[in-house]
Amino acid sequence: MPELSKTNALSRNALPGVLQLQPYSPGMPIEELQRNLGLDNVIKMASNENPCGPSPRVKEAIAKACCELSLAHYPDGSGHCLKEKISQSHAISPDCITLGNGSNDILEFVCRIYAGPGRAVMFSEYAFAVYPLATKAQDADAVVVPALAADHARMPYGHDLTGFAAQLKRRDDISLIFIANPNNPTGTWNTAAELLGFLEQVPDHMIVVLDEAYWHYQDPALRPDSREWLRQFNNLIITRTFSKVYGLAGLRVGYALSAPEIADLMNRVRQPFNNNSLALLAAQTAWEDQPHVSQAVEINSRERARLQQALEAQGLTVLPSQTNFLTVGFGRDASPIHQALLQSGIIVRPMGSYDMPEFLRVTVGREEENTRFLNALLNVL
Repeated sequence: MPELSKTNALSRNALPGVLQLQPYSPGMPIEELQRNLGLDNVIKMASNENPCGPSPRVKEAIAKACCELSLAHYPDGSGHCLKEKISQSHAISPDCITLGNGSNDILEFVCRIYAGPGRAVMFSEYAFAVYPLATKAQDADAVVVPALAADHARMPYGHDLTGFAAQLKRRDDISLIFIANPNNPTGTWNTAAELLGFLEQVPDHMIVVLDEAYWHYQDPALRPDSREWLRQFNNLIITRTFSKVYGLAGLRVGYALSAPEIADLMNRVRQPFNNNSLALLAAQTAWEDQPHVSQAVEINSRERARLQQALEAQGLTVLPSQTNFLTVGFGRDASPIHQALLQSGIIVRPMGSYDMPEFLRVTVGREEENTRFLNALLNVL
């Protein structure tokens, strides 16, 4: 495909922000590494997918639906049944729920509504890559708040909400704020007290998106009950996903909780039928199997601690994490280590695109996958 440039006639009328974008780079698929190196036994620990996979009940429901469901018909565009389950669980009106093709879809909705020329979007350094992408696509100005220092005693590379609050006093053009808690790609998090203290300082006209894609993986003692904050802050949007703990990354379902006025605006820009029939069914079924969710969380917590202990025993830096991944610092360019692991059939995520070239992000896998990764890394080091 020919590269587009500002002088190319095909791109001349494109928005300037779009011309500045670089496509999002996802984790390498297993099939790509198999093709490139001729390997058979490949494990992927790059994209924070759930190694437990979806609930067996989900697989049964999809298999049955493929025989009985008419795939020639459009899905329920309102996602009524899934919204009802979310509504009952969160004790919130269905009018406050927006469904997305993954929570990433919802982040795009919010930028389309609230970002644009002459407006600014605020997020942290080392935050989710979609925030700057969606901001630039709307020709909005990005206010990137420096992260906490690498030698911060409690939360190195974490979100500095004091720095966020300082920007509120300097910039009156901020219309949208993204806070990932816990954060991808660092795994770091803010306490409930820190988040609540910041929300109390945000003017009513500024929208705050609390991105909780990894919320389930947090220790319950650290996990904020953010849904309760919706009663106090009409400008708050909470996003969650079925891609992580529910194991449905391949079907793409996410949701947002917000004031009904915000949900109404998001539904105006949401594409019709943005969730397909099988995805809706899978999400509904996954929601009902909470024991499977609890098992996935327990396995992740145990294996995350084992991985962290083993990595730190090698003298490596492991950032604090309340997610299903660890971000590991090597004190030097990690690209050769990444390449050597690929040669061993292990895919992890390099962090150069996040301006963290000395780090690799490693998804917490099954026990045997984590052991294989540790052994391979020891050989590389």
